[in-house]
Amino acid sequence: MMLHLKQWWNNLFFVVLLCVTLGLAPYIPEPHVYGKIKWILGGANGMQMMDYFDFLMHGFPWFLLIRIIILKLKLLFTFKNK
Repeated sequence: MMLHLKQWWNNLFFVVLLCVTLGLAPYIPEPHVYGKIKWILGGANGMQMMDYFDFLMHGFPWFLLIRIIILKLKLLFTFKNK
């Protein structure tokens, strides 16, 4: 199966792979995106524009994963109600 460039954001396997690699890296001492979320929820004291951009880059795969899950649930409930 060939992964077409237009459809990579809809491929669940590829998006999960992005979440595990880019979305969590670096892993030690804690996943990077988790640390950024804690920082933002703690008031974002000392955050600069680069930190927000970094959060967006590491958070983008998670956004795609949530999007796919919502679309699949919407499709499931649409078929269930017919």
